[in-house]
Amino acid sequence: MATSKIKKGDLVKVIAGKDKNKEGKVIAVNRKDNTVLVEGINMITKHTKQQQGKAGMTGGIINQEGPVDISNVMYVHKGEATRIGFTEKDGKKVRVAKSTGDIID
Repeated sequence: MATSKIKKGDLVKVIAGKDKNKEGKVIAVNRKDNTVLVEGINMITKHTKQQQGKAGMTGGIINQEGPVDISNVMYVHKGEATRIGFTEKDGKKVRVAKSTGDIID
């Protein structure tokens, strides 16, 4: 499987869908389904039942982030959305911002 260009903790901008042009931090990446969870993006309402015998598991309506396809987000570098490429630096594969050529990590 190829290396994912978006990683947990990255700041990304949504480029398609109902939350277009919003930015947020990546909470989780699901490489199997090619989706990401982004803070405050694609909020869904979930109805949960109370769990018997579990402390703190009360029922009710919860708002949480839903998955967004990884193709609908772009990495934000210096306040601007950019594509990501890879290059080798000191024998290690590193991510590079295509717009500026800066090494990301």
